[in-house]
Amino acid sequence: MRLATYNIEWFANLFDRNDNLIIDDSWSGRHDVTKAQQVEAIAKVLTAIDADAILIVEAPNTGKQQNTVRALQAFAEVFDLRTSNAVMGFANDTHQELALLFDPDVVSVRHDPKVDVAEAHAPRFDGEFRIDLDIDATEDIVRFSKPPMELAVQTQTGFEFRLIGAHLKSKAPHGAGSRDEAIRISIANRRKQLAQAVWLARRVEAHVAAGEPVILLGDLNDGPGLDEFENLFGRSSVEIVLQAGLYDPHAVTAHTPRPGSIPSTARFARPDEGRFLEALLDYIMISTDLHARRPAWRIWHPFRDAACWASPDLREALLAASDHFPVTLDIDL
Repeated sequence: MRLATYNIEWFANLFDRNDNLIIDDSWSGRHDVTKAQQVEAIAKVLTAIDADAILIVEAPNTGKQQNTVRALQAFAEVFDLRTSNAVMGFANDTHQELALLFDPDVVSVRHDPKVDVAEAHAPRFDGEFRIDLDIDATEDIVRFSKPPMELAVQTQTGFEFRLIGAHLKSKAPHGAGSRDEAIRISIANRRKQLAQAVWLARRVEAHVAAGEPVILLGDLNDGPGLDEFENLFGRSSVEIVLQAGLYDPHAVTAHTPRPGSIPSTARFARPDEGRFLEALLDYIMISTDLHARRPAWRIWHPFRDAACWASPDLREALLAASDHFPVTLDIDL
């Protein structure tokens, strides 16, 4: 089966307050891309990757009127996607939800945030996590602005596993008014992100200890070389999660002492510099017990993946749909 993670930038902007798709020539949140163009591009990409289940990072909003599941299922119906069902975990206040689109003929899925896994050690993701972030003998209270989604998944063959979808906090110093303030915000954001990674890792460790296969996927907002503060804390959030007993070949490659060419899952414009910044942010990590099931990873990068480059239509769709590119995992489950 094929699993995917895909961060779709400004997906929420493509729906009105009643979760109807807006397909017109007004501008989307993407630079120089209309809503109609982005909608069409997203549909082309989702059709091309043809995954059995897709974690949508930055999914449409759930609020007083809007509903993420309703919006995603309507999108799937409009474009006749076989991933016709959707499920989500805890809603948040950021208008960037986490949700899973899936093919109900291939897998059954339910939101299942167990409270008895390791409640004291790692509470449910909608709770509070206590940790001493700066070794001052005082506990800090950490909360997720986007609580990870914890799902129980069963395949057609009866194989069961835990799927955790995550979108860790960005380290960017949004709102900074000066260089000093940017430094302060960047360090605070990185500390919080590392704390979220520890929380996530402990939750994974509890499932692994209970003999449950785990697949963790999503946008971890971390990778080598992203900012000047990454060496300040000794290790990245990606390394923390990997040490919980997970594996992703792109993450391992990027964190070797001399990685060479680092894989990339995102591409951000830097107009002032006249270039693009590429980064490895999106991952699909599997627990050790899944290594024997012939896993194969792929980043659908329009310029680095040969098949994507060879298809101009798909290449342009990937560039119009989002500033991130899908990551897929083919695995025998």
